Amino acid sequence: MRLEHDLLGELEVPESAYWGVHTARAVKNFNISGVSIGHYRSFVRALGYIKEASALANHELGELSTDLFEPIRQACIEVRDGKFDSEFVVDAIQGGAGTSTNMNANEVIANRALEIVGHKKGEYQFIHPLNHVNISQSTNDVYPTAIKVSLIIELNALLAEMKLLRESFAAKASEFASVIKMGRTQLQDAVPMTLGQEFSTYDITMGEDEARIREVIRLLSEINLGGTAIGTQLNTPDGYARSVTKHLSQITEHEFLLAENLIEATQDTGVFVSASSVMKRVAVKLSKIANDLRLLSSGPRAGFGEINLPPQQAGSSIMPGKVNPVIPEVVNQIAFTVIGNDLTVTMASEAGQLELNAFEPIIARSLMMSITYLRRGCATLRTLCVDGITANVEYLRMTVENSIGLVTAISPRIGYENATAVAKEAQATGKSVREVVLQMKLLTSEEFDAILGDVNRLTGRR
Repeated sequence: MRLEHDLLGELEVPESAYWGVHTARAVKNFNISGVSIGHYRSFVRALGYIKEASALANHELGELSTDLFEPIRQACIEVRDGKFDSEFVVDAIQGGAGTSTNMNANEVIANRALEIVGHKKGEYQFIHPLNHVNISQSTNDVYPTAIKVSLIIELNALLAEMKLLRESFAAKASEFASVIKMGRTQLQDAVPMTLGQEFSTYDITMGEDEARIREVIRLLSEINLGGTAIGTQLNTPDGYARSVTKHLSQITEHEFLLAENLIEATQDTGVFVSASSVMKRVAVKLSKIANDLRLLSSGPRAGFGEINLPPQQAGSSIMPGKVNPVIPEVVNQIAFTVIGNDLTVTMASEAGQLELNAFEPIIARSLMMSITYLRRGCATLRTLCVDGITANVEYLRMTVENSIGLVTAISPRIGYENATAVAKEAQATGKSVREVVLQMKLLTSEEFDAILGDVNRLTGRR
C-alpha cells in the first residue's frame, strides 16, 4: 500500500493502482450499479483525447513545460488506446457531477506519467494530478465534453450497424419483390401488396433514423471545453479555449466547435435530451418491426404463417417442437429499456440548477446503455433473424385469392355496390371472392385471373 492524502485526510491506496486517493473515496462512496466507467471504452478514450488536447494547448501557451508535457501526453495516448481501462474503477452512477470520473482520469494519467520518467506512483511532487494533468480544466467542462466525444464515437458505430441492417432489409425486399400477399390495416385484410413492399418500408424507416442520428452528431460537436467551472474561463490562459478545441478536433479527426456562450453551454443539457429522443425513436421503430416479424411468422399453423424466421433455439421445456421468435423478442426488450432510459435523461436534464447540471453521470450512463443495446440489437436482428427469413409463397397467394379484401381490387371493374354484395356473400358462405364473382357472373374466369395476375396494378407499382 502507499499513503495518499486529500482535504479529508490520509488514505491507503494499493501500490499497484494507477488511481489515487480521490478515486479510492469515490469507489467507497458509489457502490451503485456495479458498472465502472472503464466498462465504456469510448468514454475512457474520450477522456484520454481531452486530457491530451489540454496538455497540447497548455504547452502551446506556455503553461506546461516540455519535461511535464511529454510524459503527460504519452500517458494520455496510452489511456485513449485502452491500456488502462481497468484502472477506471469509479461507478458510472456517481454524485458530484462527474468529479470522481475526472479525478480518476487525472490520477491514472499522473501516475503513468510518473512511471514514464522513472518515479514511483504517488510521487506527486514531480507530476501532480491536479496541478499538471488538470491544469486549465474543471470537471464541468471536461466531463460534458467527454460525454459528447464518447457519444459521437458510439453513434458512428451504431450508424454502421444500422446501415448493415437496412441493407439486409433491402435485400429481402428485392428477394420478395414478386411475392403477392394481403396487406392489413388494424389487423384486418386490406388490399394486396407484395412482401417485398412490406420489407422495403423497414429499409426506408431505418434510413430516416440514420439521418436523424447524423443531425444529433452535429449538435454534439459543440463543446464548452475551456469554460472551466461555470463557463467564465477562470484559471485559463488567453486563447486556451480555442486552442484546446483545435487540438481536440485534430487528434479525434472530428470537427468540434467552441460554444459561443460558455456559461450557457456549461449548464445546458438539451443536446443530451435530443440524442436520447433520437435513440427512443430508433427503438420504437425497431420494436414495431420486431412486432411485425413476430406476427407475420406466428403459428406456424395456427397463426399468420406468412414468413419463417430462422430457428435459433428450442422454445419450450414442455412443448416439444415449439420454436419461439426469440430474436424479435429481445429487440422488443431493448426498446423498452431505451424508452425508460429516455425518461431518465429527461428528468435528469430538467433537474439542473443554476450554472450546472449535477446529474450528467446518469445522463451519460443512460445514453451509453441505450446506444450499446441498440447497436448490439441491430447486429443480432440482422445476423440471427433477417438474413435467414424465408417466405411461404404459395400460402401467401392463396390468402390473397381467398381474402374478402380482394373485392377492393376488383371494385373498379364491377362497381362498389356489386363489390359490397360479393363481400357479404363470401363472408356469409365461406366461399372465395373468385367463386362468388363467377357465381354472380360479374366477371369471367379469364377476366378475374387477369386482374389477380397483374401484380403491378394490384400493388400500385408502376
